[in-house]
Amino acid sequence: MIKRIAPDVEVIDITHGIEPQQVLQGALVLANTLPYMPPGVHVAVVDPQVGGERKAVVLRGGERLFVGPDNGLLPVAVEKLGGIDDAYEITNRALLLEPVSRTFHGRDVFAPVAAHLAAGLDPSKVGERFDPAALTRLDVPEPDIGRARVRVTVLYVDRYGNVQVNATADDLARAGMTPGVQVEIDVGFESYFATVATTFADVRIGDILVYEDAYRNIAVAINGGNAADMLSARTGEELRIRLVG
Repeated sequence: MIKRIAPDVEVIDITHGIEPQQVLQGALVLANTLPYMPPGVHVAVVDPQVGGERKAVVLRGGERLFVGPDNGLLPVAVEKLGGIDDAYEITNRALLLEPVSRTFHGRDVFAPVAAHLAAGLDPSKVGERFDPAALTRLDVPEPDIGRARVRVTVLYVDRYGNVQVNATADDLARAGMTPGVQVEIDVGFESYFATVATTFADVRIGDILVYEDAYRNIAVAINGGNAADMLSARTGEELRIRLVG
């Protein structure tokens, strides 16, 4: 659809690997990856309320435009990149693929609008401008940092089974967890020993490590294995990490 409207536009596909209905996961992946992408028009769709009352929107932040549903998916990334300058509700049906499906707005609404914008359309032409303060926002969980322990929430599981959580290396350091120390990870009623590490090579094959990933989030992994499967860890689940000894 994008190439039909704007055949000269370069399309870069970031991922189709977001778990179904996981808006927070999509928002965080978008926020993590867009700093490495060139300025342009970014379209993102994780849309459990497709066909409902949620708005379809275009946001402008600096040199970038963001197209997607108003369900919290976009603002995390836009604000990480400098903030939202303008917000528009998509109401101009002349830009859409008619008839618009009630269940496939990615094809019929967001992709065509993104293509028109990439071809030079001014974002004010998509519909009425509104106050960005009215956008739906996600509740991104904060870690609970204590003495020799942290309580974190699983934000994302990648295709290798590495488990990203809502903490940073600074958070771990505040709890006394620096590279080389041993920790215990509690998941539900199960406990697992792990090493705080800098790289996978710091531990043996099959061992669990806690490390800073490429996006500067803390993650839990198994060298040569699948940590999500072993820990039965899924998005939104709580992990408790504590120092051993």
